[in-house]
Amino acid sequence: MTVTVDIWTDINCPFCYLGKGRFEAALRGFDRRDDVVVVHHSFELDPTVPADVSGAVEQHIADKYGISAEQVLANERGIAAQAGELGLPYKVGGRDYGSSFDMHRLLHFALSQGKQETLLDALYAGNFAEDAPLFGDRERLVGVAVTAGFDEQAVRGVLDDPEAYAEDVRRDEQQAAALGVSGVPFFVFGGKYGVSGAQPVETFTRALEMASSEQIVTVGADSADTCGPDGCAVPQAD
Repeated sequence: MTVTVDIWTDINCPFCYLGKGRFEAALRGFDRRDDVVVVHHSFELDPTVPADVSGAVEQHIADKYGISAEQVLANERGIAAQAGELGLPYKVGGRDYGSSFDMHRLLHFALSQGKQETLLDALYAGNFAEDAPLFGDRERLVGVAVTAGFDEQAVRGVLDDPEAYAEDVRRDEQQAAALGVSGVPFFVFGGKYGVSGAQPVETFTRALEMASSEQIVTVGADSADTCGPDGCAVPQAD
C-alpha cells in the first residue's frame, strides 16, 4: 500500500532542517520505503516580512526572546550538535532570516519539474551550512537553484512573475490552517497521522508503521521543538 507523507516546512526553520533529517533516517530504515511518497508543502513563519528585507538571525532571536547574544550562540551550538548527530552541517553564527515566499514559489516550480527534494535540500544547505546569506538576495537565490541543476532562465522567469506558483503556496498554507497547524515542521502520514515537530527517529518510524489508521492523531510529545508565527522554540543551554 502506498503511503503519502505530507510535510509542511519553512526554510527559516532550523527544526524543519532537523526534522527532515530525522524523518529521512526513519525512512531509510523502513522496510517498505519504496511505497512511501513524500510531498513537501509551504508554510511561512512570518508572511509579513517584505521580500527585500533580511537581518541577522542572532539579533532577531535575542530581540524576540529578550536573551543575550551569548545565550543565542549557546542555543545555536545546541542545534548544531543535534544536526551533527544526523551528519548535517550547521553554521553557528552569521546566518540571516527573511521572507521565504519566493523560495516556496520556486519549490512548487521544482515540484513541477519532479525535483522538489533537490531544491529543498539546496535551500536548507544555503541557509544552514553555507557562509553567504540566503535571504533578501535574489542573485544568491538564483545561484543556489542553478547550482542545484535548475535552468537559470526558468528560475528567473518564476521570480520575475510574482504570481507564478503563488496560488500553490497560498493553497498549502490554507490547508495547514484547516488542519490546525500552528508550527513546523508538521507531518501527516497517510492523511491520518499527524506528527508535530522535530521528533526522534523512532517516532517517525512508528508513524510510518501506523499510517493505515483511520483518524488523524498527533504522534509524539507535544513539547517537541517547532517554529511558529511567534518564532522558533529556544532550546535551553545547559
